[in-house]
Amino acid sequence: MQTTSLTALAHQQLDAARAAASGRSAVTVYGGREHDLRQTLIAMTAGTVLGEHESPGEATLQVIEGRVVLHADGDQREAGVGDHVVIPPQRHDLSAVADSVVLLTVATRA
Repeated sequence: MQTTSLTALAHQQLDAARAAASGRSAVTVYGGREHDLRQTLIAMTAGTVLGEHESPGEATLQVIEGRVVLHADGDQREAGVGDHVVIPPQRHDLSAVADSVVLLTVATRA
């Protein structure tokens, strides 16, 4: 059985994001090509935006630290620590209101 401290990993990734010119850092916690489920921890410094992109399929976002805003189809949803957001099936972007870490979970099976 594999366990991971999301809290410790979030702090590591946020440190990496603060040191990166892009203001972000990410690591796959679980999954990959051989799995139907992928979970990625994404750290973003305040003001960083993951530009508009296609929906990865069925996906959710859980805020581990900070505050983020998800924009999709003319709507926006602000989320903070502990919030769980279902990502809509259309193009969207994500911006960090504060230094933030989110757990992106994607079902990759078509």
